[in-house]
Amino acid sequence: MTALFAAQDDPAVAGLDVYIVGGAVRDGLLGLQAGDRDWVVVGASPEIMAARGFTPVGGDFPVFLHPRTHEEYALARTERKSGRGYRGFVFHAGPDVTLEDDLRRRDLTVNAIALASDGTLVDPLGGVADVRARVLRHTGPAFVEDPVRLLRLARFAARFHDFSIAPETLELCRALVRDGEVDALVPERIWQEFAKGLMTDHPGRMLDVLDESGALERVAPGLVWRADVAAGLAQGATRGLDLAGRYALLCRCSAPSLQDRLRAPSACRDLARLLPGVLERLPHAAESDGPAAWLALLESCDALRRPERFEALLAAAGCVLEGVDPAVWMQRQAAVRAVDAGAIARAAGGDAARIRDALCVARLQALERLRTGA
Repeated sequence: MTALFAAQDDPAVAGLDVYIVGGAVRDGLLGLQAGDRDWVVVGASPEIMAARGFTPVGGDFPVFLHPRTHEEYALARTERKSGRGYRGFVFHAGPDVTLEDDLRRRDLTVNAIALASDGTLVDPLGGVADVRARVLRHTGPAFVEDPVRLLRLARFAARFHDFSIAPETLELCRALVRDGEVDALVPERIWQEFAKGLMTDHPGRMLDVLDESGALERVAPGLVWRADVAAGLAQGATRGLDLAGRYALLCRCSAPSLQDRLRAPSACRDLARLLPGVLERLPHAAESDGPAAWLALLESCDALRRPERFEALLAAAGCVLEGVDPAVWMQRQAAVRAVDAGAIARAAGGDAARIRDALCVARLQALERLRTGA
């Protein structure tokens, strides 16, 4: 754990009371490779940080970038509920705020552990015991004041799939839903947590937690979450699909209106929009085993102009359907793309109808030659 701490000889922080907090400490206790370090400074002020060369970047509360490493250093702070939703808080940061005060405002006990420069763990809420017991537990009753904590809990449950959720914590999640706090979440914030959860090894658990707490229909209205969807998503994670592929598998049985709520990036939306059609056409194309069905599928998802996206669609479809061979379909796509559309257009004299018909014939012939090996 002491390897995480490399600030002893750093002149920018020399003499400051600094600690590593949060995920890096938790992951270190779990024997996992730590990601970014989050630093908390106790007993300092913005003026002190500025005098040491730190650059202020925080909006609502004082956060500073280290002059050399550019890591974030936050002044210890407390928060008080002042309005609805996750933005309805007033923060206080000052020399009078203790490290324990700062840790108590955090979401889960496993994220409320601090590491001092001498390797001492500061753990006022029993986070170390919960790490060892593999339990996700809220730090205190203020958990219900911030609906983002429900999303984060669901995401952490997906990442740490062998952790249980304390029953009283799950009950507070249900209270967030009953009290309408979860309705204050904006789509951008929902997507941020969804995207992280989808890229875990067990993304379905995030949806299970949201469903069990009653939050799923509020944060993702129109999302159909059932056993077959969960199985496809699990396959996508096992096969290492990217975010767009996993998102398409999640949404494959859901209403199109879901896209407006989640505000996913365009690449994710495109795959989610096209995958249901590919899943519908693929069995027919395989059964008929003919160029006409192949060409219909290729054209239905613009595979000739977007080969990379088509390959991603095939990878996602293979998580749901048996016998999908992406290599075979990419050969068919390449054969059709090899048809010289320009030459056909010139031969047709610019007549749009003749061009369309001749191009279709040429593409079908290319697929037939591929099938017969001619």
